[in-house]
Amino acid sequence: MTLRLEDLDEAVAAMLQRLPPALHIGAPLGLGKPHRLLNALYERVAADPARPMTLYTALSLDPPRAPPGLARRFMAPFAERQFGAGFPRLAYVDALRRDALPAHVSVEEFYLQSGAMLGSAQAQRRYASLNYTHVARALADRGVNCIVQKVAANDDVSRLSLSSNTDLTFDAVDAIVAAGHPRPLLVAEIDPHLPWLDGTAVVDADWFDLVIAPPGPHPKLFALPRQPVGDAEHAIGLYASALVRDGGTLQIGIGALADALCHALALRHVDNAAYRRVLHALDPTLEAHPAVKASGGLEPFEQGLYGCSEMINEGFRRLVEAGVLRRKVVDKASLMQRVNDGSASPLDLELLERDGQFLHGAFYLGSQAFYDWLHGLDDATRRGIGMKRVSEVNELYGLDEGLERLQRRDGRFFNTCMMATALGAAVSDGLEDGRVVSGVGGQYNFVAMAHALPGGRSALLLRATRESGGEAESNIRWNYGHTTIPRHLRDLYITEYGIADLRGQPDEDCVIAMAGITDARFASQLLDTARRERKLRGDFAMPAAWSAHTRERLADTLAPFRRDGTLPDYPLGSDFAEVEQRLVRALAWLQARTGSRRGKLETVAAALAYRDAAADDEALARMDLAAPRGIGARIEARLLRLALARTRASG
Repeated sequence: MTLRLEDLDEAVAAMLQRLPPALHIGAPLGLGKPHRLLNALYERVAADPARPMTLYTALSLDPPRAPPGLARRFMAPFAERQFGAGFPRLAYVDALRRDALPAHVSVEEFYLQSGAMLGSAQAQRRYASLNYTHVARALADRGVNCIVQKVAANDDVSRLSLSSNTDLTFDAVDAIVAAGHPRPLLVAEIDPHLPWLDGTAVVDADWFDLVIAPPGPHPKLFALPRQPVGDAEHAIGLYASALVRDGGTLQIGIGALADALCHALALRHVDNAAYRRVLHALDPTLEAHPAVKASGGLEPFEQGLYGCSEMINEGFRRLVEAGVLRRKVVDKASLMQRVNDGSASPLDLELLERDGQFLHGAFYLGSQAFYDWLHGLDDATRRGIGMKRVSEVNELYGLDEGLERLQRRDGRFFNTCMMATALGAAVSDGLEDGRVVSGVGGQYNFVAMAHALPGGRSALLLRATRESGGEAESNIRWNYGHTTIPRHLRDLYITEYGIADLRGQPDEDCVIAMAGITDARFASQLLDTARRERKLRGDFAMPAAWSAHTRERLADTLAPFRRDGTLPDYPLGSDFAEVEQRLVRALAWLQARTGSRRGKLETVAAALAYRDAAADDEALARMDLAAPRGIGARIEARLLRLALARTRASG
């Protein structure tokens, strides 16, 4: 019989009474993690060495922590508004950051908040490198005896929706039982802010053993701030959008590159003339690019796309609203076959329209505006979204492979990486010293699926350069001491300088293609290395057009479209006020110029000498620097004035 409680401490006591001394707790990644319950459990267990606990989870979301200085002046007020003053930070995350977990408590994650735990020995030691689809099996191997999850409830709390996280809970329970272990204790914490999603996300309340409904006030949902999209991101998104075929299938990741891609796809559909003007400015020959001709297109979406992605995010909302995401699929292979081959009857099409869904995902995460959109869905749109197990979304095998192949026609799988090698390997989740930045998640799943599906393509998106210590470095390397995607799975790579199609190509052709999307400052060195390592013929001459692969040339090319609003800074909306958007540009300008000691000294000197008759008083006031007190604050004010002036024209 399901136990229902309101008090978190009582709930923890009930859990401990029902569980063996050694606790093996599973918790969903991201939004489905019940922060308040986990904090109450951690507080109790951390003080009791007789109750050892291992927590198995991923993506433990923690509001940003800015270092002292201008970043903190900007971030502190924004974070309070974005997350709420009472947002419950996860206590175990704070302990992990300080390497302060008690000896009898361990946290094992298979995906880390990007870059957040590079300095934590405890987090790095207990990181588990797993494909997303292998996690349920690993939980069974570890003998997980309890799963806790945040849920939404209907009015009488007779039904609960797993809402944001159908990804692993069902798979994990099945795997644990199949391995011969007892069914884990299932604990639900109801959150009234969590949007209700129906269908396969919903269970009877008594599916859980313990249902907790803590009294209010309820903390805000963790909302990801939407990041600005720069020239490089817009260019990458535009190139990527030309590889999508009408009537196909779309998977995307998260972040500014995914935002840019979704904006480009929407632009392609709703203002095709503007879309083609931007693409022509970027590359007048793009329509003739072999990969675009063979795999993509530039026309509006007459049939629409079907979304099938482990994560549903802000970009999918934009595509639904723009009418791009509307190709429906059903869970009936014979009907999908008839739809695909054009033999569907009027009755078939009626059933497809009535019962079909245009978006499948395993979890969702986004901004507060995104959550508001999910809350406010009309019935037809809500029925068109299906939350699935990750085993249904991220791979073809194990459930109904034939059906999924029919649904996922012309699949396009877009993910990001940090670096790529000239021979086609990708570096997405870790550093060559062994430290983990994030995790492989579902990336390998989708790359492999693209190769397994007829007509499928994988495209890895990356910026051509990065700043390190105030100096530019190429993200296209000859080699690197860590690999996420091996080179034998090479397919499409996209930077702000174009598309490299590596699928099935010999090494020399891969080298040339990758050098062709490299920043001009680094292409010659890459080619020289390839010659030295016998991967490139000695007489290969670098095309003159590659010399235009510079950020300055890109900025000039896109400037008219930035000014007229075709390529906005925040194409999917912004969580920043107007003054904060100006500050984001200014702070980014400062960061780029103060990464090295020399750059910092030169920038401070320029700021001290600068006199601005038209200071942005609103921005200075927002940073509490309208009347700076003390030498440090006065220097910060000078730096900010300079940065605001330098970025005023570009804004």
